[in-house]
Amino acid sequence: MPSIYLSPSTQEFNSYVTGGSEEYYMNLLADALEPYLKANGITFTRNDRTTNAATAIRESNAGNYDLHLALHSNASPAESYGKNRGIEVYYYPGSSNGERAAEIFADNFENIYPLSDMVETRTTTRLGEVRQPKAPSAFLEIGYHDNIDDAQWITRNIPEIARNIAQSLTEYFGLTFREPELSQRGVVSLSSGSLNLRESPSISSPVLRLIPNGTVLNVRNGFNGWYQTSYDGANGYVNASFISIDD
Repeated sequence: MPSIYLSPSTQEFNSYVTGGSEEYYMNLLADALEPYLKANGITFTRNDRTTNAATAIRESNAGNYDLHLALHSNASPAESYGKNRGIEVYYYPGSSNGERAAEIFADNFENIYPLSDMVETRTTTRLGEVRQPKAPSAFLEIGYHDNIDDAQWITRNIPEIARNIAQSLTEYFGLTFREPELSQRGVVSLSSGSLNLRESPSISSPVLRLIPNGTVLNVRNGFNGWYQTSYDGANGYVNASFISIDD
């Protein structure tokens, strides 16, 4: 399964002209993105919004991720405050996978951003979350939060933006895009023993918890014979063969 390090902005003092902050809205975007990641079999680790970019980079480099994805919105310098618009997707020069990811994100953003000719990719060695991760990196600057039109577009379209990012990720990883499914009520149905809650949808994946027979679970995003669910504080996957859906 592909794996990403998901790094929404921790910049709580970058204020939106419409109210709120970059940290707030980019974390709302990450919240909306998570069900799509789970539905499409993309595992992820998400940064801690109370820390900073340096911590996110260290955590990313401590793991084995296929992409480092940073979610941000942009801001103009004082002399042009409120005047700029557009989406910029940054990648590290010479990174073929970073460039490919950036181009996919930009191409798909053109389908939803109201000024499609103002979506572009750029190389940079300035941004730490582009320069320092060992995984290919894409750094999304989704509009200008000091511009009222961009700020309103972001805040009013969080679900659509999240869906668009998820479509780009599935394209990058060569996956078929799947919509998240609504959760269903399921009951563990075994002849004996307990049901394994696994880290990923595979019988070789590590077991996180043992779920007793007869346990009622909220299951979602069924695919390839597995459901996603949560039990005893852990999120993982259960074999759908041993779940009876309560209609």
